[in-house]
Amino acid sequence: MRKLIICTFLTLDGVMQAPGGPDEDAESGFDHGGWQKPVADDEVGAAIAGWYQHSDAMLLGRKTYEIFASYWPGADPGNPFTERMNTTPKYVASRTLTSLAWQNSTLLEGDVVDAVRALKASDGGNINIVGSGDLAQTLMRHGLVDEYRLTIHPVIIGSGKRLFADGAVPSALEPVSVTTTKGGTVVGVYRPTGEPGYDAY
Repeated sequence: MRKLIICTFLTLDGVMQAPGGPDEDAESGFDHGGWQKPVADDEVGAAIAGWYQHSDAMLLGRKTYEIFASYWPGADPGNPFTERMNTTPKYVASRTLTSLAWQNSTLLEGDVVDAVRALKASDGGNINIVGSGDLAQTLMRHGLVDEYRLTIHPVIIGSGKRLFADGAVPSALEPVSVTTTKGGTVVGVYRPTGEPGYDAY
């Protein structure tokens, strides 16, 4: 069974929207796009590179796919991520797209939950869900996420799309590894272990 891993960047208050640039995702009037670069450092980049080296595929929602597909095919070949992003197999969940131009991209057919279950049962290694907040939340609700790989940056935005939004399914997490970079970013890997426990002091 292939592992499905959420890989995403978060602010300290849990916002995942538009980390990469001001024009990345302005939905709902979001005007804090590009918040990540000023609070990132080399150790963050090294951690993310490691996450991609140990995965065989990416799973993307439509919005994230379109952002990536407009950038990576023409990105600087000297960027160590460029070849990786372009050559990695990409599976795309969308109700509106009918074709995909970016190399090594496959459109999932039918119900997304059923399609992802079948993808997890297929041959291959880990699958990273990158960005794609709506898709990630759908798969979280259906218990399909095996691991979270998060960079939690020292900045508070106060608004925007959150990975763990209202209505997130309660879940206990096992910390696999948690480190802090020199710039204060927490790099955490967590695995769901079922329902949280409750007790009183």
